[in-house]
Amino acid sequence: MPTPFSTGIRTEEMVLNIGPQHPSTHGVFRLVVKIDGETIKEAVPVMGYLHRGTEKLAENLTYTQIIPYTDRIDYLSSMTNNYVLCHAVETLMGLSIPEKAEFLRVIVMEMNRIASHLVWWGTYLLDIGAIGPFLYAFRDRETIINLFNELSGARLTYNYMRIGGVKWDAPPGWIEKAKEFVQYLKSELPNYHVLVSGNEIFQSRITGIGTYSRQDALDHSLSGVMLRCTGENWDIRKNEPYSIYDRFEFDVPVATEGDCLSRYHLRLQEIEQSIRILEQALDQFPEEGEVMGKVPKVIRPPVGEVYVRIEAPRGELGVYIASQGKDKPWRFKLRRPSFVNLQILPKLLEGVNMSNMVAILGSIDIVVGEVDA
Repeated sequence: MPTPFSTGIRTEEMVLNIGPQHPSTHGVFRLVVKIDGETIKEAVPVMGYLHRGTEKLAENLTYTQIIPYTDRIDYLSSMTNNYVLCHAVETLMGLSIPEKAEFLRVIVMEMNRIASHLVWWGTYLLDIGAIGPFLYAFRDRETIINLFNELSGARLTYNYMRIGGVKWDAPPGWIEKAKEFVQYLKSELPNYHVLVSGNEIFQSRITGIGTYSRQDALDHSLSGVMLRCTGENWDIRKNEPYSIYDRFEFDVPVATEGDCLSRYHLRLQEIEQSIRILEQALDQFPEEGEVMGKVPKVIRPPVGEVYVRIEAPRGELGVYIASQGKDKPWRFKLRRPSFVNLQILPKLLEGVNMSNMVAILGSIDIVVGEVDA
């Protein structure tokens, strides 16, 4: 007999598909969840809907031909993808990069980091029910896109980096426009916090949700904000400086809570630090100089192998190249932060209420093009 307080309702487990076409997955990504009532018992990410075989394609392309393919991996941060490939080849060949090219590289990578975080900020708030922030984020990102369009001729997939430097110099007046934008965003960023960060409903919605420890982060090889939200102070720009990052003063934001709210704050703090880097790089930008080093017409790295890694907006982005001295790589492998960071999702969703699934998934900040590659 049911007790006076029981509902008499019996539940049973049900398998539910989230995606592969679902607004909160931000791409063709499928999540199969087994639920008992509103509680998730098991979650299995299903990837591969966007897989294009980039790594294998690259082994049949010359090194310069591979650059446009990197644009399509993390298409919200194409500049960093361009750079890591060029950096790997340059390291293998021992090439020297002109100073002006290095400044342009850092400037566009940090602007792209800001643009990427703005997309995350706007879409994450959209996922959990706030429409306004999305409009503000895309308004400010549009200025960056316009600057990139002036510089590279494209708005999303830039193909701007070259092995040995960059495709071409900044057009007249571009640096001044970039300086104006940086000062504008510096003054505008506090309004982001006024609009969202201080909102009590927003804070209670994601505080303590999707929590994991530093050891969990290390066990799952997490990187970027996904690692630093657990107290681990690791940023490749600081710990293993590349390009000319060692010339600039900036801090590495770190939190200890390991929850969705800490990841939210860290990404906004990273925008602040990118602004600091941009201010210094734009002020120190050399007016004269070449933007391409001395590079052979046919690029044939020596026999050997190399692995380089950089701090992309989503974490450690790495490229492994094995060369047999030919104009095409013998083996080409990518270490994609979205793919690696996603591995902790089943652990985070186990035993969680369905209403928190979207908030946790969104806090990881995946780009499906980078998950599948």
